[in-house]
Amino acid sequence: MKALTFNEFGGPEVLQYQDVPNPVLQKNEILVRMKAIGLNFADVYRRKGNYHLKGTPPYIAGYEGAGIVERIGEGVNGVMPGDRVAFADVPYANAELVAVPEDHLIPLPDDISFETASSLLLQGLTAQYLTRDSYPVKPGTLLVVHAAAGGVGQLLIQISKALGGTVIGLTSSEAKKVAALSAGADHVFLYDEAWKRKVKEVSPENKGADVIYDSVGSTLKDSFEAVRIGGTAVFYGMAGGDPLPVDPRMLMDTSKTLTGGDLWNVITSHSERVSRSHQLFDMIRSGSIKIPETTSFKLEDGKEAHRFLESRKSTGKLLLIP
Repeated sequence: MKALTFNEFGGPEVLQYQDVPNPVLQKNEILVRMKAIGLNFADVYRRKGNYHLKGTPPYIAGYEGAGIVERIGEGVNGVMPGDRVAFADVPYANAELVAVPEDHLIPLPDDISFETASSLLLQGLTAQYLTRDSYPVKPGTLLVVHAAAGGVGQLLIQISKALGGTVIGLTSSEAKKVAALSAGADHVFLYDEAWKRKVKEVSPENKGADVIYDSVGSTLKDSFEAVRIGGTAVFYGMAGGDPLPVDPRMLMDTSKTLTGGDLWNVITSHSERVSRSHQLFDMIRSGSIKIPETTSFKLEDGKEAHRFLESRKSTGKLLLIP
């Protein structure tokens, strides 16, 4: 099979599109022929060597995608060749064929396309747990979303609005501001504005937001300044670099909370994967959330896809198509 690989850590130039052996199915695994693959910032971190990565060189990154069952392994029940399926947390996804453990497989309804599933699952499940588990959004919650025009950002906006929250988005350009407003944000401020002051100005009594969802990392100190006394900062990514250390005395003095987020500490069973995924599918059907605009690259053009993702020019989701 063909796969997008790398033998050493570095920039997009280390990526190679090459022949590698087909996966060898183990017990309770399903061989899936990929139709669409989700590209995420975590794959950039893996390529750079600063995020968990399965296997040995040549490495194959990618954890999210959708396709058609080609073959089933020993012990698999309830799955047949030809079934439409998806997954959000299976390694080696940047390939034509992927061996998927049965308990990680998500049945894909006929009315949900491969592209929609690969655009929605990882980022949608992330937005879902952030607003449900990390800090539950309720009617009246005032929240701030970093990188509001990105894939997770736009889904965070939409899910938060569906839950009754008031959303402030933060973006880096006027074009991205338009995308965040189109997703439903009540206010959007640019990073080069005095955004911390502006967040407070639109908050009740100028006290700050209830919660800020920070996927940038390097902005975490600023995020704490933008939340109210007793507010919460949810740190779940480092697209802009590692955050500075947080002083626990500041947390004590302000009664503020720092919480981290990792989706796979929340979704730990097959039933949870399936039920939460189908809740997202229902939100798609009802119109509560719409998939942000996607940009597709051929899998063989993975270098260009990585460059585009890192350029900060993209809005919405990037897909790799085998």
